[in-house]
Amino acid sequence: MKFVAVSSCPTGIAHTYMAAEALEQAGRAAGHEVVVETQGAAGSQPLDPAVIAAADGVIYAADLEVQNRERFAGKPFVDVGVKKAVHDAPGVLAAAIAAVEAAPAPSSGAAPAPVAAAPATRTVGVGTRIRQYLMTGVSYMLPFVAAGGILIALGFMLSSVAWAENGAIEVTAVPAETLWTAFQWTNLEHWAVLLFQTGALAFGFLVPALSAYIAYAIADRPGIAPGFVGGAIAGLVGAGFLGGIATGFIAGFVALWLARRAVPKGFRGIMPVVVIPLVTTLVVGIATFLVVGPPMKAINDGLSSWLNGLTGGALVPLGIILGLMMCFDLGGPVNKVAYVFATTGLANAAGDAAATEARVMAAVMAAGMVPPLAIALATSVRGRLFTEAERESGKSAWLLGASFISEGAIPFAAADPLRMLPSFMIGGAVTGGLTMAVGSGLVAPHGGIWVTPLISVPLLFLLALAAGTVVSALAVVIAKNIGRSPQEDVLDETESVAALAGSR
Repeated sequence: MKFVAVSSCPTGIAHTYMAAEALEQAGRAAGHEVVVETQGAAGSQPLDPAVIAAADGVIYAADLEVQNRERFAGKPFVDVGVKKAVHDAPGVLAAAIAAVEAAPAPSSGAAPAPVAAAPATRTVGVGTRIRQYLMTGVSYMLPFVAAGGILIALGFMLSSVAWAENGAIEVTAVPAETLWTAFQWTNLEHWAVLLFQTGALAFGFLVPALSAYIAYAIADRPGIAPGFVGGAIAGLVGAGFLGGIATGFIAGFVALWLARRAVPKGFRGIMPVVVIPLVTTLVVGIATFLVVGPPMKAINDGLSSWLNGLTGGALVPLGIILGLMMCFDLGGPVNKVAYVFATTGLANAAGDAAATEARVMAAVMAAGMVPPLAIALATSVRGRLFTEAERESGKSAWLLGASFISEGAIPFAAADPLRMLPSFMIGGAVTGGLTMAVGSGLVAPHGGIWVTPLISVPLLFLLALAAGTVVSALAVVIAKNIGRSPQEDVLDETESVAALAGSR
């Protein structure tokens, strides 16, 4: 059989491409052809219409709304989350084969249905659909977080060189108009201001982008403009990212409701470009200013006050909880909740690495680095517990872990989740708690060890990371030995000797 597939995940990085590779390999192993379109962070290369037309069925391995789903209309399909395709690609392929075999055969002599006849309907629950809408918003928001946050951090780092004392205060005090009225190419102070202002503007799109693309996931293009406006109003009234989530859903569902109204033929052309954005934006504006904004601001202020009230030892339990969340599903929804909680709080840190929000970010990043680093260490010191393919994957996990890409440990977690995930969580909890305890802070939202110069108390941060990595690697080794017979070790050693002899 021939299948086409679409894979996508909230960040559009690791899971998207791992699912594509797993589906392609499962297809080859079963004697079928699977062609995958990856809708990732780098964009997507749409499938050739001829390939779609020739396909027997479709596989959706996506946590986000599939773009241009109408291309696949009329074809049998299965719809699963991206992690299902990563963990059990043969099972997903088997389900797709069953869907094709169960589909009614076209009547004799009937022409095949056109590919773009009507959108295929999804058979997912309300909870799953809402999570997909939210994850779409998060996916489009993260580039603003990364670009803006790192530029802000670099601006503050340069300001500490340009101004011997109180650099953070100085860089925020210099007016932005200095950059277009009196910029000096050799002046470090001006470069610090340029980096900070650029990053601050990029970071300012965080809530509007989150809101806009939640609305986009619900209502397509008509939801973008009112979603952006709603997010901007949420930022203005102080409702924060919680307000942005609310305005995104309001804008999306209002725009979707309007788009489905039956209107006279003469009005259809102006509905998506005038009527829907105008009416939806007005509704969102009224709702945000008068209804949604005030309570969301109260919740946001309460959360900020609670965080700022945590000091010393009180932060350690929070670090432990965040560490457990970061290692629970390695880039999945629970991991993303912890990460978004940290990154959205950076706006309140104002570049101060000693702020509670910066310490939260440091704990989250350190804990997220633990699983791949632990796997890399475990495969290095106890290689006999792993297959040859796993040992090779362990080598690349060093770089992935150092770069804060938790998904580097997914192949191991997928193969043995009951042993691997608890082992990762133990190490993540240790690192998260220790990072909070030593007072390390980070004003950049990503980067791993490559942003060490932006971390306060960097040596203790690295020690906390090393401690969690060692604990997690030890837990992995112990877990892998549970239920393992001595004969298996002998067999592994025999295979290793045979492989070495063959290579010679």
